[in-house]
Amino acid sequence: MKQVYLDYSATTPVKKEVLDTMLPYYTDVFGNPSSLYSIAEESKAAIDTARKNVANLINANTNEIFFTAGGSESDNWALKGVADALKDKGNHIITTSIEHHAILHTAEYLEKHGCEVTYVGVGKDGRVNPQDIENAITDKTILISVMFVNNEVGSIQPIEEIAKIAKKYGVVFHTDAVQALGNVPIDVKAMDIDLLSMSAHKIYGPKGIGAMYIKKGTKITNFVHGGGQEAKHRAGTENLPGIVGFGKAAEIAKNNLEEHIENSTKLRDYLIEQITTKIPHTKVNGSMEHRHPGNANISFEFVEGEALLLMLNSKGIYVSTGSACSSKSLTPSHVLMALGIPVEVIHGTLRFTIGDFTTREDIDYVVDNLVEIVTKLRELSPISAEKGWK
Repeated sequence: MKQVYLDYSATTPVKKEVLDTMLPYYTDVFGNPSSLYSIAEESKAAIDTARKNVANLINANTNEIFFTAGGSESDNWALKGVADALKDKGNHIITTSIEHHAILHTAEYLEKHGCEVTYVGVGKDGRVNPQDIENAITDKTILISVMFVNNEVGSIQPIEEIAKIAKKYGVVFHTDAVQALGNVPIDVKAMDIDLLSMSAHKIYGPKGIGAMYIKKGTKITNFVHGGGQEAKHRAGTENLPGIVGFGKAAEIAKNNLEEHIENSTKLRDYLIEQITTKIPHTKVNGSMEHRHPGNANISFEFVEGEALLLMLNSKGIYVSTGSACSSKSLTPSHVLMALGIPVEVIHGTLRFTIGDFTTREDIDYVVDNLVEIVTKLRELSPISAEKGWK
């Protein structure tokens, strides 16, 4: 049976070049980078190279990149670290209602420990209005955290405008760029970003390794305490193979960025055009003008998304009903709720995300099966009958 993977926003396969680069660091070059002998020096040099590659991808200085265990840790570090470092200045944090749960749940934790959090809403296109961010600022505001690209509907946020507002009021600005990395151009210097979260497994690197960009001079306390690794900012023996893999994936992503964006956008638009033309009562969610190049979040009316997903799975087609971190929950997507989409429509929504290994033939196979499955499910649906759908 043919298999088609269209869930690249959940995770990506490790590219062969990345794996080949990593393998020696499991066996031959295994020295602890903190040790003083020669094989340790080789390990340290490999980490330095990886740090440079990650920095180059976002136009950062090498000494502003700190490796973590992933995007969630980086998000936790950003919010908790700034809240702690600036607690004498204020206790107010601004974020949005469509953030990843790594941000939202951390914000909820901080609310229980004395912080005040404002959750700014978004428009129907899934984008936040920078003016709404500015209006929420008080004399106690110490941090603004707005995701770069939404993980469900793919909307790209006006990051540069929001960063300017943060600077205007002397507020630290953080962005969760896990979905943006390797998919849209990022220049932390030009955009004047203070903190930025990243994860390797979204750019064809290994799981369990991420990084945080911390602009020099940004006040933030350490998140993991212990040894003096990562310039004494993040303790723990370095995940050497993971860091090497992240570095190689970042190097490939930088070199292939324009081609990746162009190819993903063409296939995404073809997928959307085919689905909306061949299947009635469908709607694309989120901004089309400001959108992740591979994201197609589509609602199918009169169909349960879970049934649709399972029937697609039986055909070897792998997609998502939303964020991978919450797809097992029956609770309606908080992102789609924020866009004002009715609950019954939310439950019939799928997220398709295209990547470097997707082909036009894959899209045709998916659409052909979607037409057949949606038709079958609608014929069985009492909802469609009640609404007069034919």
